[in-house]
Amino acid sequence: MEKKDIIFEIQDLKKHYPIQSGLLKKKTGCIKALDGISLTIHKGETIGIVGESGCGKSTFGKNMMMLETPTSGSLSYSLDGEMIDVTKLKGKELLRFRKKVQMVFQDPYSSLNPTKKIISSFDEPMKVHGMYSQKERQERICDCMNMVNLSPDYLYRYPHEFSGGQRQRICIARALCINPELVICDEPVSALDVSIQAQVLNLMKQIQKELGLTYVFIAHDLSVVQYMSNRIMVMYLGRVVETADSRRLYDNPLHPYTQALLSAVPVPSLNKEKQRIVLDGDVPSPINKPSGCPFHTRCSQCMEICKKELPPTVTTEEGHQVVCHLYQQKGK
Repeated sequence: MEKKDIIFEIQDLKKHYPIQSGLLKKKTGCIKALDGISLTIHKGETIGIVGESGCGKSTFGKNMMMLETPTSGSLSYSLDGEMIDVTKLKGKELLRFRKKVQMVFQDPYSSLNPTKKIISSFDEPMKVHGMYSQKERQERICDCMNMVNLSPDYLYRYPHEFSGGQRQRICIARALCINPELVICDEPVSALDVSIQAQVLNLMKQIQKELGLTYVFIAHDLSVVQYMSNRIMVMYLGRVVETADSRRLYDNPLHPYTQALLSAVPVPSLNKEKQRIVLDGDVPSPINKPSGCPFHTRCSQCMEICKKELPPTVTTEEGHQVVCHLYQQKGK
């Protein structure tokens, strides 16, 4: 894709949470939730973010939205054709950015106010952004409800009156009501039944095609990520270990961690056998990360250099990126 198609560019993003102790709240260390993430997102694509629990996926989404302030790094977004570092935005400029980027949160129930009817969750964001008259807002809300196959009559009910799948569709409709360009989806179907998951995923694909949306799709389920994504970024302990086209990553995973993740995906065939790669040990603490490659303590192909030095990013001719000493040593 061309440079002009870039909608979001993240460079060396870090998010460290200080650890404080004692009466004086003295800083004794920090949790490195994100430790140097770089990613380029193009208009109209879906980029999947995968990794184990605690690897920093949700923190990455919140920092992209500026719901949390990054410790360092840059987040450049294309506002009206100009790349602007959103970490430096304040007031009205930050509000203008948030109109362009919306988020669908993991838990649809906790992201809706249980004391207010659904319509207030739609009306308030449009009021904040100064969009439309009251009549136009009503029409826009009804259009968004129809878009997710829900009756506009549901707007006058409370969140507890809906099923999990309906609540998630309501959250998707709410994210769309202010006409965003990019939607960050944080585990949007993890709490839903499999049959409902399929409905919501197909709905999201259809809406993306109709509106030309860009998605950042965060999930644990690797088969769901493969279905939704054009490209996939694999994270481990706050760092990127591999980035590639969805089909290429699933057909030829390069990093030992990605290979282990994909070996856990069930194969819907009685005749096809799959070798399971079981990782030893637990994920290290982000407070005290291992030296060298963060994955070396669990890697069956660990070399001496892995314990001492961070691996470089190696890019193949097909644009497949892997952060691993194995490929540097092999000259790939």
